This record gives sequence, structure tokens and C-alpha cells, in this order.
Amino acid sequence: MRSKTSRKSSRSEMVVGVCRIRLRLSENHSLKGKRKVVKSLMGQVNSRFNVAVSEVALHDVWQEAAIGVSAIGNNHSMINSVLDKVIDFIERTSPAEITQSDIEIIHLGE
Repeated sequence: MRSKTSRKSSRSEMVVGVCRIRLRLSENHSLKGKRKVVKSLMGQVNSRFNVAVSEVALHDVWQEAAIGVSAIGNNHSMINSVLDKVIDFIERTSPAEITQSDIEIIHLGE
């Protein structure tokens, strides 16, 4: 005879955090140089924080870049903290200057 397993009616939630970061690369003078800096930065952010990173706009502009960062989890404050740390890391280590950053946190309940 099979035993029935009871399912607790617990609310599980998925939290998705997205961040758009606009960068100025004032020392850069070519698309090749820009791509080198941006690709390196995205790789460092991805490996250090285990987040998804992509260049999302301004592909043909030499001295500006826009990257998107996303993180997923089940805790709002943890996701917000990770994205804040990504911004701090870029400010401290990148030759690019952050000119704008926006964070949005999305809650998806079950």
C-alpha cells in the first residue's frame, strides 16, 4: 500500500534581480579596445559573482557601453546585495566609469 505524502502549503517564491549598467570608457579610441575591456569586465563579474552578464546596447559606440546583469534566487535581500556588490566591484576595479545603474527586483510566486 502506498503512503500518501502531505504537501505543505508553503509559498515558494522566485526572485529575479536585473541590473543595467551604463559605462563610459574615456580612454578608449576603437571598437576593438572597447570590446577587450567590456569582455574582460563581463568575464570577471560572471566568475566572481556567478551571475549572467551581457552587453545589451551601444555596441557600435567607442567610448560607451551598456551591460545587463541578472541574478536569481529565493531571497530579495540576497539578490539585491549581489547586484550592489557587482556595481561596487565595477566601480573599484574597472577602467570604465559607471555613468548610470538601475536595479529592478521581480518576485514570482508559485
